[in-house]
Amino acid sequence: MAGTFRIGANEIGDHARCYIVAEIGHNHQGSVEKARELFREAKLAGAHAVKLQKRDNRGLYTHAAYNKPYDNENSFGSTYGEHREFLEFGRKEYTELQAYAAEIGVDFFSTAFDLASADFLRRLDVPAYKIASGDLKSTPLLKHVAGFGKPVIISTGGALFEDVQRAYDTIMPINQQLAILQCTAGYPAAFEELDLRVISTYRDRFPGAIIGFSSHDNGIAMPVAAYILGARMVEKHFTLNRASKGTDHAFSLEPVGLRKMVRDLERTHKALGNGVKKIYESEKAPIMKMGKSLVVARDLPSGHVLAPSDIVMKSPGGGIPPYELNKVLGRVTLRPLVEDDFLTFEVLGKPDVELARS
Repeated sequence: MAGTFRIGANEIGDHARCYIVAEIGHNHQGSVEKARELFREAKLAGAHAVKLQKRDNRGLYTHAAYNKPYDNENSFGSTYGEHREFLEFGRKEYTELQAYAAEIGVDFFSTAFDLASADFLRRLDVPAYKIASGDLKSTPLLKHVAGFGKPVIISTGGALFEDVQRAYDTIMPINQQLAILQCTAGYPAAFEELDLRVISTYRDRFPGAIIGFSSHDNGIAMPVAAYILGARMVEKHFTLNRASKGTDHAFSLEPVGLRKMVRDLERTHKALGNGVKKIYESEKAPIMKMGKSLVVARDLPSGHVLAPSDIVMKSPGGGIPPYELNKVLGRVTLRPLVEDDFLTFEVLGKPDVELARS
C-alpha cells in the first residue's frame, strides 16, 4: 500500500494531486536575484516546491577532483572546485531564499550531497530532504538524514533493485516518510531508457513509500504517463532560458513548459476518476440524441400482435431501448399506431406467449 506524508501544507499520496518539484539546482548561476525569479516563476506555473542543491565542496571532492582544470563553455571557474564554489549558496543566501519562498507560498528544500550539507539544511529547518541518485548507496548519509524526522526523497538513477531495496531498508526503520523516485541519470535521458513501468514495480515492492518520477527527459508528456502508472511526486529541472550557460539548462523546462506540465497533471488527476462507471448530466442530451428507441415500422391497427417486421430501431432515444425488444414482441397494440410512433408499454397489452417464444 502506498504511503502518505506532508511537506509544508501539501499532503502527498494517492488521494492528492501530484506533488510537483521544480528542480532549480544551480540554474540560478550563483545569483540570488535569479534564484528568486526562478522561485516566483515556478510558483506561478503551479509547482508545489522549489529545490536547490547543497554541497560542502572542499569536504565532498578529493583534492584532485577539486583542483582539476575545468575549461569549457559551461564553466564558472578555472578549476572544478572554483566552478562549484561560484555556484554555491551559503547561509545568508539560503536564509533570504527561505524567507522569500515562505512569502510566495512555495515549499523550499534542497539536495544534501554530504553530511555537512545535511546538517546545514537541518539548521535551516527545511521541510524535506532530497538525496541524489549518486548517493543511493551512501547508507551513512541516508541514516543521518532519515534521523532528522522529515520526509526523505531519494532518486534511483544508475541503480539496480537491490540498491533501491538497500536504501529502503536503511531509511524505513528510522523514518517512514520516504519517497522513491524512478530516475534515469542521463542528462538528458533518452525516452527508451526511462523505464516508467518500474514505477508500478516500486509500488508493489516498497509498501508505505510514496513513489514518484524524477524526469530528466526533454518534454512534458512523460510525467503524465508516470502519474498514470502511480507516481505521486514529479521532479523536473527548471530554468528561465534553456539556452543559458550551465549544464542543466538544455534539458530543463522553461516557465511555459512547466505551466503546461502542471496543467496536464492536474487534468490527469481529475480525469482518472475513482474507477466507478457513472452517467454524467452532460452526457444525457447527447446520448438521447444519438441513442435509439423501438418504433413501429408502419401503420398498425389496434389489436395487432407485434412481430419482428413491425419494429425498427430509430433515433432519438428516450423510448423503449432496443435491448427490451424481446419484451415487446408478441404484445398486442391497444390502439392504432402510425409509422415512427415510439413504442411504450402503456400502448401494448400482454404478450402473445407463443409469438414471444418464437
